[in-house]
Amino acid sequence: MEQAFQTIRFEVREQVATLTLDNPGKRNALDPAMRVEVARVVAHVRQEREIRALVITGANGHFCSGGDLKNIAGANLDNEGWRARLQELHEWLQALLTLDRPVIAAVDGAAYGAGFSLALAADFVLATPRARFAMSFLRIGLVPDCGAFYTLPRIVGVQRAKELMLSARELGATEAQQLGIVMELHAPDALLARAHVLAASFVKASPVAVSLVKRTLAATGGGDLQALLEMEASAQALAMGTAQHRDAVNAFLNKQPAPFQWPPASSSGAAPI
Repeated sequence: MEQAFQTIRFEVREQVATLTLDNPGKRNALDPAMRVEVARVVAHVRQEREIRALVITGANGHFCSGGDLKNIAGANLDNEGWRARLQELHEWLQALLTLDRPVIAAVDGAAYGAGFSLALAADFVLATPRARFAMSFLRIGLVPDCGAFYTLPRIVGVQRAKELMLSARELGATEAQQLGIVMELHAPDALLARAHVLAASFVKASPVAVSLVKRTLAATGGGDLQALLEMEASAQALAMGTAQHRDAVNAFLNKQPAPFQWPPASSSGAAPI
């Protein structure tokens, strides 16, 4: 794949592809340029049958900090515009979620908002002890996107998914592993090597069997991916038009506290058991 990229790096070695988010000024935020470049890579991986596994990681000590809030604040789109923007993102996201080869996310540092959702789109999540996850959307008056309504409850259950989405709280790597979000924890200098070892193991596996396992598991547990993505696009478009979202983004950009804060467990006066 001979293309120059600005926000990512992409390479294929011994039938394992590695997509590295690399936009240091924005902590690898999914800005418009990165979304276009990731879409190109996902399309290439889908059509290149010699690629037997995909590793997704982030450079500069972070996985992905989520959406680019400066770009969101300045986009000036109406409801239909935001819905179309989400649907465009969903094209490559659905292609990633339905990829018939293993996808491994190697997470170090922040995986916030859409970055958390991107990690959840992988089949296996490996992380370092300093990885941090958060469904941070409600902090800026939005609903989760990038497929989180489909992926998160399938991993942690509906009640815990509600708590993570509505609290917008941060998860450390250990708790994420306990909840089943993270499969393995590794030291930062060993993370990518372990991801590549795991990916390389599938080079000798039956591609038909791997595809069938993924396809069959995707059909279990209820919830239609296409229908949920459509609902997500409509819900996010509505949320984008609210005053609460605009106020929350302005507070973030001006380094002020978020208007919405999940109360600590001790605020009720009852001691946790």
